[in-house]
Amino acid sequence: MENKEQYLKLLTEIIKKQAVILGPDIALLKARSISGLKVSDDCAVTDIAGDPKEVIQQLVNAYVELSGQIVKSALSSIFEKYPGINKVE
Repeated sequence: MENKEQYLKLLTEIIKKQAVILGPDIALLKARSISGLKVSDDCAVTDIAGDPKEVIQQLVNAYVELSGQIVKSALSSIFEKYPGINKVE
């Protein structure tokens, strides 16, 4: 897996951003529903199993289901910090 630490940081930032938007309970509930993703109570991703790009896509999709396009807009600035990781659709 290419630079697991970067994926963990990216996923953590996504979840923390959604915790601000949706509230921590909902953000954690959605994040913990993603297979292969382990998230602590402070919204930090502690482990990722499987294809990290697929996990990211599933997480973004879960949040988009809740609040639509606003999620993608809110996350674009986070993805800009990780140019080595392809942006999800």
